[in-house]
Amino acid sequence: MGTGTESGAAVSVEDGARGAAPGGAAVGRLLDAVRAGQARQVPKLLEPLDAAARKEALGRLKALRAEVRSWDWKRGQEAARIRRGLYVAGAGCHTGAAAAATWLAGGDMLGWELKDATPVLAVLADRDPAWLADVAGRLAKRRNVAESAYELIRGLVVRSGCPVPATDGYVLGWTRKVTDKRLLERLRADPQTPVLVAHALSMGETPDRLVWSVGPEAPTHWPTALTTLVAEGVLDRAGVMDLCASRLLRGGRARDLKFPLEVLRLLAPTGEELRERIPDWVGMAADAPSPVAGYAQEVLAGLAGAGTLPVGALAEMTGAVLFRTEKKLVRAQLTLVGKVLARERGAAGELLLPAVAEAFGHEDTGVQERALKLVGRYLSAVDAEVRAELAEAAGLLGPAHRRAAAEVFGDTLVAVDSGPYEEILPPVPGPEPVAPAAATVGALVEELVAKGLMEDPVAFERALDGLVRHAHRDRAAVVEAVREAFPRGTWETPHHFTHYTHGIHVVLASLLGLVKRSVIDVHRAEVPDRDSCSHEGLSGVLEARLWEAAALVGTDGLPFLLATPTLHTGGIDPTVLVERLRAYRDAGVEPAPVDLAQALVRVLRADPSAGRAAGEAEALGTPAGLRLAAWLRDEDALGATVRFFPRGAKQFSGKWWLIDRTVVEFGKRAVVREEFPPAFHWLGGAVRATSRHCYHWIGDRAQWASVLPADREVLAACLLPAMAHSVDGDQRGTTEPLTALAEAGGPVGRAVHLALAFGLGGVDSDDRLRAVDALLVLASRGELNARSLGAELTWLVAEGSLKPNRLADAARTAAATGAYGTVWAVLEAMLPELLGAEKPLRGLGELLAVAADCVERCGARGEVEGLDAVASARGSSQLVVQARRLLNALRQEADQTPTETA
Repeated sequence: MGTGTESGAAVSVEDGARGAAPGGAAVGRLLDAVRAGQARQVPKLLEPLDAAARKEALGRLKALRAEVRSWDWKRGQEAARIRRGLYVAGAGCHTGAAAAATWLAGGDMLGWELKDATPVLAVLADRDPAWLADVAGRLAKRRNVAESAYELIRGLVVRSGCPVPATDGYVLGWTRKVTDKRLLERLRADPQTPVLVAHALSMGETPDRLVWSVGPEAPTHWPTALTTLVAEGVLDRAGVMDLCASRLLRGGRARDLKFPLEVLRLLAPTGEELRERIPDWVGMAADAPSPVAGYAQEVLAGLAGAGTLPVGALAEMTGAVLFRTEKKLVRAQLTLVGKVLARERGAAGELLLPAVAEAFGHEDTGVQERALKLVGRYLSAVDAEVRAELAEAAGLLGPAHRRAAAEVFGDTLVAVDSGPYEEILPPVPGPEPVAPAAATVGALVEELVAKGLMEDPVAFERALDGLVRHAHRDRAAVVEAVREAFPRGTWETPHHFTHYTHGIHVVLASLLGLVKRSVIDVHRAEVPDRDSCSHEGLSGVLEARLWEAAALVGTDGLPFLLATPTLHTGGIDPTVLVERLRAYRDAGVEPAPVDLAQALVRVLRADPSAGRAAGEAEALGTPAGLRLAAWLRDEDALGATVRFFPRGAKQFSGKWWLIDRTVVEFGKRAVVREEFPPAFHWLGGAVRATSRHCYHWIGDRAQWASVLPADREVLAACLLPAMAHSVDGDQRGTTEPLTALAEAGGPVGRAVHLALAFGLGGVDSDDRLRAVDALLVLASRGELNARSLGAELTWLVAEGSLKPNRLADAARTAAATGAYGTVWAVLEAMLPELLGAEKPLRGLGELLAVAADCVERCGARGEVEGLDAVASARGSSQLVVQARRLLNALRQEADQTPTETA
């Protein structure tokens, strides 16, 4: 560690004497070099320092680091230069491996990319190999650190001779380093390649560079490079194949499985290699995402065609695949079973039962029909016991196939007498009360440090109210607990929060005295722009609440929050709010403006207790009480209307995206603009009614619904621009507020139905599923207007913004819960206009299939305009076939009881 007299001989006598004393010249020169950002000079300047001098230098380096942390963004370049020197000097001054690793992993210093690790490796050159290995291991375990400091860790590994640290972060850094036009050459020459490739193939989240969209001929195509290395013997073929199969079996996102799947395809396993892994292929066909399942199905079909797939394995595979929802896979599996039975008729008993047990109950009636035909073709090849089991399974078939099933099974078919149809809807969700704030400071701190606090509106509101309450009672105790609970770096320097509040942290930082009062005042005085979008308005309310809390937390001006919800929807019981205002009056405290405004917006005006609460509020005799009383009695306190312009409209020439053609106009409410703080003025019509292509659909959506829990039409209007982007854009997660919207208070009008329509036609399947849940909740509460929803869906489909196949998927999912009548009511309102289109809509056949299934199940009767014409057309397309099926179902004799599937 460069502490002997030999290294000190290079220093003058005067310098040596000064360096030996605290604050000596040698330490001073080191600090000067660090401040000048001369990282490459640091190793030479560290050489003459003994242990005592390095200890002194380390203390001064830490002080400099803290100083740099406190600088604002205007000194960013200067800070980056200094941190380079700090990084090197601190590494050389630490004697313990743990402390050195902590310094080298510092997030503030690794904010810049460590392109050259040479200076750091130079100051650590004389350390013991075991010490170097310890530091390398500690750094490699931290994903972000290992990725940024890959060159440093690799240097430590090489110098120490320790095993290669196969961690996610290290592999990420490695792939970033070697991926260029010389990829194959670099991999071939790197002795770490076998270890790191093995880890890369097993990672849950595949590194980006391994899944780049480049062709096999590109020099940066990793699957091609690995296949070449396997052929050259650099990588073990069986090992790579096992790793690929193992990763595919574990499942995950299709994006993360693309790499091992491509490698496996390029390796082109032989027949023997495929047979050795039959259980793996069966597992993939059963549970893997569609692309992987499709590959496994191809492999197994090839083995079956060659006569090398055991019937038992095919039976197991068939039962699993027919349970899947992808029609392409299911149909291919039935075809495969048919081919095997044509060759091995004796296998019918083992194959038919598992096949039809799932296929007879499949949501696609076309799949049911294929399965029934397959059974009819080979039924004579099975014994009486299997025939009876098949006949029993036929009870899962839809009503459309009843007659054909009777022809196949004859008297053995079990008759289904389900009685009159009964609609099945979920129970009406009841109100869930919000628990009181944490009773102790310790419990409060646990809530504050919980992960995802800002993503859970109820947890956030409880934590914020608890923080305000406990800080009012004992500010010192809360300050001490917060300092102990949060990392020291979080609070050791002043926080400026010049751009964002960073959630509840701005209140915590203010409580600790780390936010300048001038900064708080500036933010509290902000007035939203007239051109702000509704998403800025929703987020702005939360921002205003946090800045107000930051100003008043720990003072007598904010003993507790008025706006804390009493219900999980964000709503406030009117009686509870009256009691809160009473407590404020008795304490002689004037409500904080933003807190009171949010409480008024949240109070449930339609609650049965609202009338009585209005009288009690008025009796308080305070301005706040009078405002609450007037607000509770105002039936039209808030309002909003939504307009959409069709594609090609003059106002929006050339704009095709729904979000560009969406205009939300908030009702002119003088009381909101005159009595509420500026953050709420947009709700009173203070913003311009024009379309806005904003970016806020990717922002913090979790808190939006809780801002307006008593006015869901207004809330829905605010959400529509973001949700529009989930229909004709590529955004995911935009329907997250739909559940809260369905459970909120206030009337249901066009905006709510439009939000539901957008969700049902969303690009993402999870978004559609959330929309289905919201639809069922509204239906169970008797608040769904099926014809209004159908009308909105109709124009969205007709103009091409909403794809029929996505809507069919959502409708099928909703119907399968037992809500066949509800779904049919929506589709019935849509079909006349869609069937009458000049050009047949692509995917309309899928909608008709869902409609037919609903009618067959619920027993609806009647006529649909335009259906006759489509059903009488020539041909056997899905559109024509399903139109005929729907027409027949609607015209069934009234005395025929439909099948009841509940």
